[in-house]
Amino acid sequence: MGGVGGERPGSLRLGLLDSTLREGEQTPGVSFTVEQKLEIARLLDQAGVAMIEAGHPSVAPDVREAVRRIIGLKREGIIRRAEIVAHSRAARSDIEEAASLEPDRVAIFYGVSDIHLRYKHRVSREEALSIIGEMVEYAREHGVKVRFTAEDATRADYGFLVEAVRAARDAGADRVSIADTVGIATPYAMRRLFESLRRDVPGVEYDVHAHNDLGLAVANSLAAAEGGATIIHVTVNGLGERAGIAPLEQVAVALKRHYGVEVVDPKLIPQLSRLVERYSGVPVPPNAPVVGENAFIHKAGVHVAGVLRNPETYEPYPPEWLGRTRDYTIDKYTGRRGLQARLERLGVRVSEEELQKILQEVKRRSGARRLRDEDLLEIAEEVTGRALRPRPPEEIEALVTVKCEANVYTTSVARRLSVIPGVEEVAEVTGENDILLRVRARSPVELNQVVEAIRGTRGVRETYTMLVLRRIPLSDGARPQAAGRG
Repeated sequence: MGGVGGERPGSLRLGLLDSTLREGEQTPGVSFTVEQKLEIARLLDQAGVAMIEAGHPSVAPDVREAVRRIIGLKREGIIRRAEIVAHSRAARSDIEEAASLEPDRVAIFYGVSDIHLRYKHRVSREEALSIIGEMVEYAREHGVKVRFTAEDATRADYGFLVEAVRAARDAGADRVSIADTVGIATPYAMRRLFESLRRDVPGVEYDVHAHNDLGLAVANSLAAAEGGATIIHVTVNGLGERAGIAPLEQVAVALKRHYGVEVVDPKLIPQLSRLVERYSGVPVPPNAPVVGENAFIHKAGVHVAGVLRNPETYEPYPPEWLGRTRDYTIDKYTGRRGLQARLERLGVRVSEEELQKILQEVKRRSGARRLRDEDLLEIAEEVTGRALRPRPPEEIEALVTVKCEANVYTTSVARRLSVIPGVEEVAEVTGENDILLRVRARSPVELNQVVEAIRGTRGVRETYTMLVLRRIPLSDGARPQAAGRG
């Protein structure tokens, strides 16, 4: 996939470190429970991230407990691939606590810009170098791998940054993270910085930790990768301090699109995004790249016409990568081709003259932000004088997934659910959910009543109605609707 910038660079050796459980929880207003962190960690590993930054154990007892249990999941083989990283200040007490949990790696951070040395650490450059070397060596004595994070590296004097990286390397750190702590780097400067560091301090692997204060976190992360970084720090949905850091979903898709590198399973990205959105309470904007509701929805008539002929006309990558589908809106911007395609999708066929009249009526309703299929069918009926809508469904079948509370027997919950009227089949499943139900109802209202009864059952933590099958009798000009979300 070339373009204005030409063909993509040569192959890159890259992985993602996900810091949702550490940096992400530093988002104002966000606090994950231990169980939520375990669930997120399992899905991150399933998706294929190279490293999970599980947290800073010295921050609070529940943070320590989450880190301990995530490390336990790795030891038990439940987390199979990701390296588990515990965060630490450059302080003996923090290092001892982190190392005592026996993670795969301890990440020690220390500010290296003059402003951090003067106002935060209150030490000279010489004292800082001594602390960095001493603390990295102290962590290595505990038998763990060490990553040193040069905090505020992009505002540091380059000569001193080289000395700090060299001190960490010589003390035993095999990785160094270069942090753009206040998000002020540019892609050009970031690429040059990593190229220079790899030349001047070889023998160590480099991470990039890019904050998004100026909206450049993804671009800076990609530039760092081109400059030689082998690990990119991300969070799901871009959570983190202030404006957050590079979002996992954007970095992962950009790497696949531009460099042909698949760092995670892209089909799990929407699930990760929804999970973190729910547990963090931070909503994903509809126009968010990759995971936003509008990411594959087209509006302008010329766009829709192009996409209907060839999706590549207005899509940089296919939604199928993520297990998503494309769609388009019906409103005053709609063109003839898009309107015809939508009507055909609804099972409605009209003449050219009728189509033009329907289009004129759609454009007259300029105050409507978006016309629903129901609205469009109503307009079509008015124009054609024919009944085009199907009658209300005679019955509904739904698949409902259930998550149980911790420390309850799934089988006992399944038995209680099996006696609820409307529940046809019950199956215990493995994975993200515990129980799968098949429910039958005569109307949406009755379906909601059955689902509420399921939610009210003792031991049920949450439910998700994932698929609705509606059995609809045929009427003139309409065909049965096969499946939808509910």
